[in-house]
Amino acid sequence: MANAINLHEFELMAREKLDKMVYDYYAGGANDEVTLTENRAAFARLRLRPRMLRGVEKYDMTTTILGEKMAAPLLIAPMAFMALAHPEGELAVARATAARGIHYVVSTMSNYGLEDIAAASAAAKWFQLYVYQSRTATEQMVALAEAAGYSALVLTVDTPVLGRREADIRNRFHLPPGYEAKNLANAQLQHIHPAQGDSGLAAYAASAQRANLGWHDLDWLRGLTKMPLLVKGILRGDDAKRALDHGAAGMIVSNHGGRQLDTAITGIEALPEVVAAVGGSAAVLMDGGVRRGTDILKALALGAQGVLLGRPVLWGLAVDGEVGVGQVLDLLLAEFELALALCGCASLAEVTPDVLWR
Repeated sequence: MANAINLHEFELMAREKLDKMVYDYYAGGANDEVTLTENRAAFARLRLRPRMLRGVEKYDMTTTILGEKMAAPLLIAPMAFMALAHPEGELAVARATAARGIHYVVSTMSNYGLEDIAAASAAAKWFQLYVYQSRTATEQMVALAEAAGYSALVLTVDTPVLGRREADIRNRFHLPPGYEAKNLANAQLQHIHPAQGDSGLAAYAASAQRANLGWHDLDWLRGLTKMPLLVKGILRGDDAKRALDHGAAGMIVSNHGGRQLDTAITGIEALPEVVAAVGGSAAVLMDGGVRRGTDILKALALGAQGVLLGRPVLWGLAVDGEVGVGQVLDLLLAEFELALALCGCASLAEVTPDVLWR
């Protein structure tokens, strides 16, 4: 077990273990990485107003999102190519999250296939989708996810083109031999090769993924599956309303971990506007910069039903596989329970806007 007492220390340990190309890919953001930095800074600017003498002895972190019971308002964000961090990759994450009642949102660009990840644990999982130029390829992935028992579809909408990630350009990021994007039926789409003077992933995305995704595509996806559809990448209230109009059951307020449009607002900053626009008609979650238990509490106080955790999962995976991922989750959940206790909140229902000082 790693000798780390917080999620920041896991990153330092993981950096020592990972190949530079891989660490830079996981850790990096777009351009000057302003948004990447702001994802953390925006949480730090929020202050808490704890309640005293509440007489609370036990703290209930459980919740229900889209009708699914969860041990805590915490999910694992979709992240690509986890086998670059550890040979068991997504399988290890699936097992660690299942053991703690945490939902895992599996990426289109996973190194293990959807069926294999589903078989790694019986716990509920959601599937994150990128829409490909080939509608057939997209339809096959949606059908595969539904058949494998995934219970929700998460459409990422903030990548019409890939953000300019300068570290990946410098490193000519690619998948080494033996690593593939397993979920794509077309074998040519499973490999991401080095590109001349560019990131191999950027070249891949430009050649394979749909750049002209529109609202009508949500209608098309709704017709493909009975799974509820969430839209990931929303940062505006008007977009949130349109997502509802096109059948979204929920949305994830997100700037893609600071990896797409640099200087975009953060998820925690955009959250209140989206919550107000939705008005309780759909599930609202957020991601970007979650590193402490107090971050989860702040997001809930601003109206989120839950948060998604990203990079720290990769750091735990790199450090000690399934055990490392479990340790990361245990640390964060313990911090969240402590935040509830110190704010005098016995349950999530008591995490109301007045616990924030604004």
